[in-house]
Amino acid sequence: MLPRVTLTTPRLLPVHLEDAPQRAFSAQLEHLRRLLGPLVEWLDPAPIDAPVPAGVSAVVVPDLSGVAYRKVEAFAAIEQPILIITSEFGTVSMWDWEIRDHLRRRGIETIAPLSLQEAQDICRALAVRETLAGATMLAYQDEIGAGMQPDIFKRFYWWEGEAAQRIQERFGVGVEYRSYRELAARADAVSDERVAAAAVRIADKVPMLGLTEQARANALRLYVAIGDELDEAGNVIAAGINCLNESMSARTTPCLAWNLLFEERGLMWGCEADLVSMLTEFLVHKSLDVPVMMSNLYPFLMGEAALKHERIPYFPDVDEPENHVLVAHCGYFGVVPQSFAKRWSVKPKVLAIVDEHAHALDAEYPEGPTMVVKLAGTMDTLVTSQAELTGFVQYKDSDCLNGAMLRVEDGYRFVERLPSHHAILATGDLRRRLDVVAGVLGLGVERI
Repeated sequence: MLPRVTLTTPRLLPVHLEDAPQRAFSAQLEHLRRLLGPLVEWLDPAPIDAPVPAGVSAVVVPDLSGVAYRKVEAFAAIEQPILIITSEFGTVSMWDWEIRDHLRRRGIETIAPLSLQEAQDICRALAVRETLAGATMLAYQDEIGAGMQPDIFKRFYWWEGEAAQRIQERFGVGVEYRSYRELAARADAVSDERVAAAAVRIADKVPMLGLTEQARANALRLYVAIGDELDEAGNVIAAGINCLNESMSARTTPCLAWNLLFEERGLMWGCEADLVSMLTEFLVHKSLDVPVMMSNLYPFLMGEAALKHERIPYFPDVDEPENHVLVAHCGYFGVVPQSFAKRWSVKPKVLAIVDEHAHALDAEYPEGPTMVVKLAGTMDTLVTSQAELTGFVQYKDSDCLNGAMLRVEDGYRFVERLPSHHAILATGDLRRRLDVVAGVLGLGVERI
């Protein structure tokens, strides 16, 4: 069994307003224990006036009464998130709106789910917050200012020391930089026996179409080498490689490795060692338990600049082209884990700048509501845009053999407010759910 990325179980402290727990409090606490199950660890109940012990992830109020109006100072003294879950269905009771409003207007924010799913999201978000403190992300890179496309790759904020520093300060996540060249050398040294064993293990699970034997072996060698590094490193939640701009360092690409390491270990990935995308993926997927992937966004409004980069002659003919976005990366839609895709296979490389025996993933998301989301560079805000994935488009002899089409509400505002050309696509209409977990994570939400 391969070691998985596991979340720290949050510790919840139930508090009562009266001197001793009342019958309604005890009954509701039993409902919550049943509804939230293994997502949380419950501590013994305490009065709201008592100091909150160290190590508490959040305070839960299972039962409210008019006593709350006389306990404002006690509420204000609580530094942890305050959860109001007062109905037997795992939600806030409608009778508690006045008390929440009373507290809010005195500067005390509370978090109150409107469904059991939201309550579960809150618990997972608390687990994410606990897990991030002391966790590590790996970034494999050597020469970010040089490489195959230096004019493009010299511009990205995620490679700045400030980005790693902000991530550390905001979330407690350390960034460990390692050499891509050394990783590639380690991959080259992986034995044929280990490659053959890996091939047997995935033979019936991973469709590889049109790859040479050399390309398959190269892909598996890198997968095995990264796995060895993860085993040695310990608490790693995500990893990324400057795989395109430094493609001269390796004889393959890490796309298959990222898929396998996510499916087997729950490891998040970052194309081009994008730290901000890696962290955004972790926050969204681990909090909401929804599919996520990262890719490049090409709003139709970008015109010839986008067309030239993807080597395509025109954008698809659609109504309101100003509100449409092409999504493509490395010749296809992007790196999508198998379990998230409606169609998926490994195919030969598309981009000219990677090794002739490299590969890419040809995958498709289900059509329908899709959230575009990315942490802002300040690391204090999730920038989101609800969109509709309307279909896929193919261009022969291009760098977009199969890309996705997104329809957004306001394309001009989308272009102006988008933090990066790299963004995370998460399946579903997630506006409310992201609002809720952002509050738990201490983040603001900016809707485009």
